[in-house]
Amino acid sequence: MGRLSGFKYRGIVKKLRRLGWAFDRQAAGSHEIWRHTESGRKVTVPNHPGDMPEGTLRSILREGQIDVDKFLNA
Repeated sequence: MGRLSGFKYRGIVKKLRRLGWAFDRQAAGSHEIWRHTESGRKVTVPNHPGDMPEGTLRSILREGQIDVDKFLNA
């Protein structure tokens, strides 16, 4: 179990909001597009039940250029 395991959708979204991200629009199926309010960067976040796989969360952070430590401390 790594540092990014055990996060659920709601916890991830709460941290993204604290870091300046806002819901932009619904994407295909159960995925959502979130956009950073200042830089305009965007990430795709799946809205699935249960814990988000660690690799998926790492991919979201990499796509949004979010530092892992910054995310964990938000």
